[in-house]
Amino acid sequence: MLGDSTAVGLGDPLPGGAWRGVGPLLAAALGVQPEHYVNVSVTGARVGCVRTDQLPRVLEQAPDVAVVVAGMNDTLRSDFDTAALAEDLDATVTALQTAGTTVVTVRFHDHGRVFRLPGPLRRAHAVRVAALNSAVDTVVMRREALCVDLDLLPGAYDLRSWSVDRLHPSERGHRLLASGITEALSRADVAVAEPVSLVCSGGATAGTADHVAWLLAKGVPWLWRRGRDLVPYAAGIVARDLVRTGLRAAGTGRVPVVSLLRALPITVEGCSKTNCSR
Repeated sequence: MLGDSTAVGLGDPLPGGAWRGVGPLLAAALGVQPEHYVNVSVTGARVGCVRTDQLPRVLEQAPDVAVVVAGMNDTLRSDFDTAALAEDLDATVTALQTAGTTVVTVRFHDHGRVFRLPGPLRRAHAVRVAALNSAVDTVVMRREALCVDLDLLPGAYDLRSWSVDRLHPSERGHRLLASGITEALSRADVAVAEPVSLVCSGGATAGTADHVAWLLAKGVPWLWRRGRDLVPYAAGIVARDLVRTGLRAAGTGRVPVVSLLRALPITVEGCSKTNCSR
């Protein structure tokens, strides 16, 4: 497993505080013994980190199968670069395939339908996700890698598939992702010992107090940090829309003042207040 916090297993806690997630579920389905399962993913990792930091460690293991889940963190940063992202992903996939590894990656869903970002931020993020998916598509087609489309994954937009933060899959979500990956591997003639069960079991149950504690300690600070990166980009999208709206209005002699005001970008503070109440 290579990638970010989803690959780490966040959202699927085990008794005692460890994370399980898609990796161990997938390993069990493939009949992989624990000593042969390796997870080098890191919370917050971007595609470039996967290439420079995680890939060398994985190549030392000469794996039969590697799963790469990364890119969403890139979409939330001010230095988002589609070309660099595609280059890093292509280099990672190519190096793994050259080592004889079957590679599975993912293309991403519309996370605004899950996290419910305010309008301008959702639109800004959707543009970034579309660019990310375009890069993934290019690499997948070029290298003939396996790919699971999260947008088409059954249950992807069911809130039961998401943890309290609505950023990471719940146990159910991790099971759905593991099931989708095994199906892709099976179609590529990789032996699957047993299907991934979609019945939740073995995980820790989080109560209301745990949810509130997470939101205060992790959720709101995360939103503040990422909001500072994404809000200026969202403001740029809204500004361009205002210009186009104004030009259209000039052609008709009408200025849609109310529409313009509604389109104004929110502040970081407004973003935080909107989402920490969800």
